[in-house]
Amino acid sequence: MTEPTSTGSIAALATGVGLASILPGMQTDAFLGAFAGATLFVVSAKNLPIWKRLVYLAISVVAGYLGGTEVMQRFGVVSAGLAAFICAAVIVTLTLSMIERSRTADVTRLPRGGSDG
Repeated sequence: MTEPTSTGSIAALATGVGLASILPGMQTDAFLGAFAGATLFVVSAKNLPIWKRLVYLAISVVAGYLGGTEVMQRFGVVSAGLAAFICAAVIVTLTLSMIERSRTADVTRLPRGGSDG
């Protein structure tokens, strides 16, 4: 059985997505694609607490919606919804892995800038 808090959060979120998709100027297919991609990430991130998943959901929806056009241009994807889905599903995963790698990086091995003059 699901928790009442998580069920209520999902219902509120779905209502917000529905309302946001009818805003003037909003590309509905890209927005719904970004939401679907972000939801895929959130569902697969079971080791994170619910509040972090909701924050990552919001970040991923925004990044997927805004980055969808870039994915369309770079990779020749025709559908705005599919491009936003791909971008939203991948963006947070890549960003989190880069953050983890930066925490364990050995900065003493990085090349030094400047001239040997």
